[in-house]
Amino acid sequence: MLDINFIRENLEKVKKSVQARKVNVDLDKLLELDGQRRDLVQKVDALRANRNEAARARDKGEGVRVKGELQELEKKFSEIEKQYNDLMLQVPNVILDEVPIGDASKNKIIRKVGEPLKFSFQPKDHLELGKRLNIIDFDRGVKVGGFRGYYLKNEGAKLHWAVLQFAFDHLAQKGFSPVVPPVINRRFALIGGGQFPWGEEDTYKVGEEDFLVGTAEIPLMAMHADETFELKDLPKKYVGLSACFRTEVGSYGKDTKGLYRVHEFYKVEQVILCEADEQESLGFFEEIQDNSEEILEELGLPYQVVCLSSEDMVKKASLTYDIETWMPGRDGYGETHSNSICLDFQTRRLKIKYRDKDGDVKYCHALNNTAIASPRILIALLENFQTEDGSVKIPEVLHKYTGFSEIKPK
Repeated sequence: MLDINFIRENLEKVKKSVQARKVNVDLDKLLELDGQRRDLVQKVDALRANRNEAARARDKGEGVRVKGELQELEKKFSEIEKQYNDLMLQVPNVILDEVPIGDASKNKIIRKVGEPLKFSFQPKDHLELGKRLNIIDFDRGVKVGGFRGYYLKNEGAKLHWAVLQFAFDHLAQKGFSPVVPPVINRRFALIGGGQFPWGEEDTYKVGEEDFLVGTAEIPLMAMHADETFELKDLPKKYVGLSACFRTEVGSYGKDTKGLYRVHEFYKVEQVILCEADEQESLGFFEEIQDNSEEILEELGLPYQVVCLSSEDMVKKASLTYDIETWMPGRDGYGETHSNSICLDFQTRRLKIKYRDKDGDVKYCHALNNTAIASPRILIALLENFQTEDGSVKIPEVLHKYTGFSEIKPK
């Protein structure tokens, strides 16, 4: 969340950001509630002092009067505080100047890397390839798992784990601490990570206050909730591997066939906690962007980098770059990675702090980025590396993980 003092001192900037995102939140009401809240705090503190004075003077009549008045004010404060906190959670992060204003049509292509292959034959999509190679079974997946269900089989299952392990190792070798986090998380973790309140409908609930996360970013961030680091301990760099679950409530009718948009998948995620310095954060933003691009380049996949518009990016982010990988079956690019800089938006919610060189306590900055997500990346691998006889060549960097260099029709 944003600092209320920042909102008060930069009201027009925050209002412009809210408007650019098309978010419905009343900032004037928020500031009004904050004023009432601060006024009540002063009155409550004064009454508590009076109560203590009455107790010292053994003035029972005054003590009873003050107690009644204090209970009334504390009840009122509790009501105002709840309204204030609920409204604060609705305020999105402030966007950086680089962000294009508007809907998804305003997304800006930053660069393209690699040329889409021109096939000398009519290429097949991953649905047909998966069936012919006997590596994906959608019919039985739907029978057992419901809508968007799937089975990965044989070499398909091995390729799935190979690409995940390759990305996981790639980041671990760069000094990112490897973590396999819990995927059932309590509500505070999803609020703290900025997934709630906006993404609650896209989240599976498995208990009174327990949910299945849609990305390892959430538990990796919540891991350090209520902690304060020394400056020497930063940055914290993590690479997490986890199952991910999304209801896809808002996506009915979109990408309903195949592996592109499914309810459950696996993802390797990069997360960084660093000093509260925007330039340093932007440096780490470029670093984790480079990491993801390196993985795609080693896999030999063509892609483009896109700066998301104000309406298309998630509410917790100040700046987001997506990577879209070429998928011949779509005759276009499909999103495979997302890189976000969140500044101190998440760490304020989670109370993740550090002491700077002067001993002052500040909130860390946070960043997150997809290293790889499967099975979506399998679409690109199968479709880009298919051959005329229906076989699929496996990128060389994966051979040591798969144990084979090609998948042939059965």
